[in-house]
Amino acid sequence: MNWLRQALVVLALFSPAAAWAVQPDEVLSDPALEARARVLSKELRCMVCQNQSIDDSDAPLARDLRLLVRERLQAGDSDRQVIDFLVARYGEFVLLKPRFSPHTALLWLGPAAILLFGVFGLFVVARRYRLRAGSLAVASERTELTSGEEERLAEILRRGDR
Repeated sequence: MNWLRQALVVLALFSPAAAWAVQPDEVLSDPALEARARVLSKELRCMVCQNQSIDDSDAPLARDLRLLVRERLQAGDSDRQVIDFLVARYGEFVLLKPRFSPHTALLWLGPAAILLFGVFGLFVVARRYRLRAGSLAVASERTELTSGEEERLAEILRRGDR
């Protein structure tokens, strides 16, 4: 059982530090506001790490943004107002999930368009393959020669033997 305890300690040491990103001094005393702050923090991008939410990042800027979110919530802002404030201040890049707009349409519709294009391409290739296989099957079927064709073939074969 000692090895199990050691394994758990090693696992805890090497587990992602994201669980410790939000510092105890950041946590709000009101559990409802803290829950809202955590939800909002998971939707906002760390401008330093760029692929982490501010909830997961331990960068100083992420900490500042977490504190700013909590300040705005304590001031009475709604979730939408907090998000809009941060977007106005940092741009839409601060959102981990960008809003749908004309300049993000390619981002949202691109994967679906690529998927449809790929399915269409597979359909065309499969259809060509089936048509080619069908024409080869027809060509490989043995057909009977007319008597004129048999005579001509015999003549060609006789001339080829010389």
